[in-house]
Amino acid sequence: MINSNLIPDFTLSPRIDQTGAEERALRFTRRSIKKESKINGLKLVLNMIDLTTLEGKDTEGKVKQLCYKAMHLHDALPGLPTVAAVCVYPLFVKTAKKALEGSGIKVASVATAFPGGQAPRDVKIRETKFAVNEGADEVDMVISRGRFHAGEYNYVFDEIAAVKEACGPARLKVILETGELVSFDKIRRASDIAMYAGADFIKTSTGKIQPAATLPVTLIMLEAIRDFYYKTGKKVGMKPAGGISKSKTALHYLVMVKEVLGEGWLTNEWFRFGASSLANDVLMQIAKETTGIYQAANYFSID
Repeated sequence: MINSNLIPDFTLSPRIDQTGAEERALRFTRRSIKKESKINGLKLVLNMIDLTTLEGKDTEGKVKQLCYKAMHLHDALPGLPTVAAVCVYPLFVKTAKKALEGSGIKVASVATAFPGGQAPRDVKIRETKFAVNEGADEVDMVISRGRFHAGEYNYVFDEIAAVKEACGPARLKVILETGELVSFDKIRRASDIAMYAGADFIKTSTGKIQPAATLPVTLIMLEAIRDFYYKTGKKVGMKPAGGISKSKTALHYLVMVKEVLGEGWLTNEWFRFGASSLANDVLMQIAKETTGIYQAANYFSID
């Protein structure tokens, strides 16, 4: 728990120089990465991916197939790490938990009326508890976006705190839906609210709104995590989600994490990618770096 005396006035969150932030983020894309570091980085990226299926047409069969992919993604290249988690709707948590048994891959579940977040708080709490009781190791909630845009920051704070309590042993990722927040000032404010309310991770997007994750937005959130850590001593994780499909881009994110937060965050305990399509590209690049030969994406797995 955060000491209540440390909780700031969220209306006074730091103002962000948007042009400056965009220029800083661009610099991370210009770092050169040597071959050995690139291979290690790609393995790290693979181990940080949350494979996800969050569609209205999801079925138990589709979830089982995704879990099979998660466990066998690296069969063509033995010795690689697994992905971090499989993320599904609450109704499919039990299916995923059973399918992933013994793999070490975590089960994450969205909750709180994902993706819109437009539901009474008691409904959100019940859904969260249901997901955890079904076996979810992690819960990805979406903030009450309408309340945030209306300036009801205390309501958003209290709701996140209530969901965190409902999570029990499960870790909580709080989705800000940064594509709707538009300004970097609002992204910083939402990040602060989520962390002080108890978030274990802050996450950019649901994947349903564009733009989703971007380097500048992630930089703002990483800096918020850094400042929060300096003030409270509490580590919070980061999850950019949506729109990250290429290994080269993922490596830029890792460079940024290392330079802003340090190597202590370069683990899937503290950093994740919400980017299912990224996995095959990572495997293709590892194969190219180790064998000199490109393989087609479906050589590794078929969704």
